[in-house]
Amino acid sequence: MFRVLLIDDEERIIKIIKTVLTKEGYEVDTAKSKSEALQKLDSENYNLILSDYLLEDGTGMEILEHFRKRDLITPFIIITAYGSINGAVEAVKKGANHYIPKPIDTDNLIKMIEFYKEKQANPFEVDEFEGIVGKSKKMKELFKEIEIVSKSESTILIEGESGTGKELVAKAIHKRSRRSLHPFVSINCSAIPFELFENELFGHEKGAYTGAATREIGKIELAGEGTLFLDEVGEMPLFMQAKLLRVLQEKEFYRVGGTSLIKMRCRVISATNRNLEEMVENKEFREDLFYRINVIHIKIPPLRERKEDIPLLVKKFIEKFTRINNKNIYDIDSDAMEILTEYDWPGNVRQLENIIERAVVLCQGEIITPQHLPQRIKEKKNSDFITIEKDKPLSLSEIEKNIILKILQEENFNQTKTAQRLGISRKQLRTKMKNFGLL
Repeated sequence: MFRVLLIDDEERIIKIIKTVLTKEGYEVDTAKSKSEALQKLDSENYNLILSDYLLEDGTGMEILEHFRKRDLITPFIIITAYGSINGAVEAVKKGANHYIPKPIDTDNLIKMIEFYKEKQANPFEVDEFEGIVGKSKKMKELFKEIEIVSKSESTILIEGESGTGKELVAKAIHKRSRRSLHPFVSINCSAIPFELFENELFGHEKGAYTGAATREIGKIELAGEGTLFLDEVGEMPLFMQAKLLRVLQEKEFYRVGGTSLIKMRCRVISATNRNLEEMVENKEFREDLFYRINVIHIKIPPLRERKEDIPLLVKKFIEKFTRINNKNIYDIDSDAMEILTEYDWPGNVRQLENIIERAVVLCQGEIITPQHLPQRIKEKKNSDFITIEKDKPLSLSEIEKNIILKILQEENFNQTKTAQRLGISRKQLRTKMKNFGLL
């Protein structure tokens, strides 16, 4: 049963709307004041809220602000008289889904409620969810997972290959959670020098060490009651793993050089492209920390396992880069699309995005064709990256790029293992990948 809470202090309005909606099969609960409405919203669950803007003891805006602190999803519609339309418009900016003027057009109201009922019945029949594109079965399952886990307070571990969009998923969880009005703070664990890790997480007091001229707030403290996102958590040094574990257990920490305990109030979401269970077995990652951060596990499918999403992604990226580059490109031809859908995308969505950006820049017409795609994409549909054509000399940089691509493919685009096999640092590898258009 679709439940509606109707909030209005006019008995006549309540009677009319309740009668109309009940005839349409909706269950209608009512509140005649702000205080009664807040009490019901804190104790009951509704599919839609319909509130008058002006009440005897407050406003619909005040009810909205209270409600949105814990629920960002349920539709909230404001009823407004002509004189308070400006307030209703402001309410929409603050999180109301719509406003309807008095006198109420009941046919229009029914259509509006039917729209939200249908949307709630099929919430994942969409091509894009919080900026994440996909209509495949695996992506719809992922969208449902995000919706469910965002309501919890547990730590989350997101697993996925490089370029699958782990940070996008973390941001979607944050946006759908009760913490969405607070900061989302991200740390790339692979980019922080070993000696700066503690300072980055906890901050420091003035004079804590040479050069510490002022107090600096760490990322945990900056996140406040929001979300702390630990990207590439598998790259965190063991000594910091121990310190992070203690903070997650005790929910408090000291700044470097500090003597006052600071409460940790944020939720932690971690992400990795590595096999942390394997790292635990190899003593490269603490087992106790692994279980602490892995209360909820989300795995993002690689692009090669959801190829039906490629046309959607291509369309989105064409629109994005056409706008950025002031082009007039509106489509991609079938041959070029076939090439893209047959390719295995070891670099996942990020690699596809880079390829489309390049194609948009190169395209001088209105449609992207195969000539705008890199030769390696047209020639390589599988893992054999190195093919040297007869009588065609390769430059040293081309040879280096082919070798890096081959090792990346063999290591499932694990940058740490690839760097180890190549005998270079992960930072050097990422620089080379960026220069070769692989990031």
